[in-house]
Amino acid sequence: MKKGLLKLVSGTLFNVVMSVVILSALGVPDAGLWGLACGVVIPMLLGAFQPKGAALEGVYTEVWTGELVKKLRGGMDDTWLNGVSDYSSAVQNEVVHLVDVGGDPDVLINNTTYPIQAQELEDGDIALGLDKFQTKKTTVSDDELFAISYDKMGSVIERHGDAITIGKFKKAAHALAPNSNTAKTPVIPTSGEMDNGRKKCTRQDIIALKRALDKMQVPAVGRRLVLCSDHVNDLLGDDQKFRDQYYNYTTGKIANMYGFEVYEFENCPFFTKEGVKVAFKTTPSETDHQVSFCFYPKRVFRAQGSTKMYYRDAATNPDTQANEVNFRHYYVVLPKKMEALGAIYSYDGSTAQTSDAEVTPEKNWADTRKEAAKAKAMTLEAGTSEDPEGQDDVPGGEELEV
Repeated sequence: MKKGLLKLVSGTLFNVVMSVVILSALGVPDAGLWGLACGVVIPMLLGAFQPKGAALEGVYTEVWTGELVKKLRGGMDDTWLNGVSDYSSAVQNEVVHLVDVGGDPDVLINNTTYPIQAQELEDGDIALGLDKFQTKKTTVSDDELFAISYDKMGSVIERHGDAITIGKFKKAAHALAPNSNTAKTPVIPTSGEMDNGRKKCTRQDIIALKRALDKMQVPAVGRRLVLCSDHVNDLLGDDQKFRDQYYNYTTGKIANMYGFEVYEFENCPFFTKEGVKVAFKTTPSETDHQVSFCFYPKRVFRAQGSTKMYYRDAATNPDTQANEVNFRHYYVVLPKKMEALGAIYSYDGSTAQTSDAEVTPEKNWADTRKEAAKAKAMTLEAGTSEDPEGQDDVPGGEELEV
């Protein structure tokens, strides 16, 4: 009874406030009076034509979903992804389409031959699917809600948002690190003193990375370097100049150096001792170490798709009498092309570095969904009795722990 009264009062108050805001924005006279009528009378009238409680039940799902979207978007500020091109408006069915611009036209100098010959510049379409991030469901029983004095559901939603934010940033860092050393994606081995089976990172390694980008003619302004914790600690421990000039002990922020905007990130990807990136879902071995990576923001994009809340009310769950909630969120960060990326990996001092390694491309949700649909069609065609109808989770998928 107490819970139902609280839900009624909260839902009615929300309806009244939103009605007043909307009517005021539309310039309706006496918006307060009409807002009160719309927020109270209309839901009461709708109750006669809808199932019990339907006029107010949708409010909470919308509010909680909105809070999660607000948190995920707010988490983008003041990070190494801040300012990266946002193509969220171009997302359709959780896929974003980019234009692969053809080569630049040839430039004629002191030309005397006319008519000038035509040159075709062919453009292509690049369809990139977003990644799907899901949290495992959290249960909150009515007994808990009755006994506690704080906003339990608000706390749960916040932790779901944190879990998704951590997961998508970790995936973004992995996507922006090169697969291995190539002509367009330099990977620099560390060259300092040996420490626990690896050579420490030095400022000379950062200069070597800068030199490689200079040779590729990557614009000097705007380059970003994301240092892993190991390499930051290496520089702090052995480089007095770095400690004095580049590190602010009050804020913990690293100053820009050698043309790089420098950041520190705890979840940088892992590389093998041969200098090859470890797959995202693969557990690193004892000889694998985190890397520092760099990128040019204008060669990178991010896109955010839909966010959806899945919720089961305790009133419809008689077995456990508990509320169940989890979220699904679509997001991706990728380089537009595999160029203008670089990394510094921890060299073990003896293993030869591998260049131009063949790496199996990571599958996004669109690819995984297509494979699942194809497998389902083949299963049904074979006449098996097991119909995976309604199974949204694909084998090999990964959910985020809250």
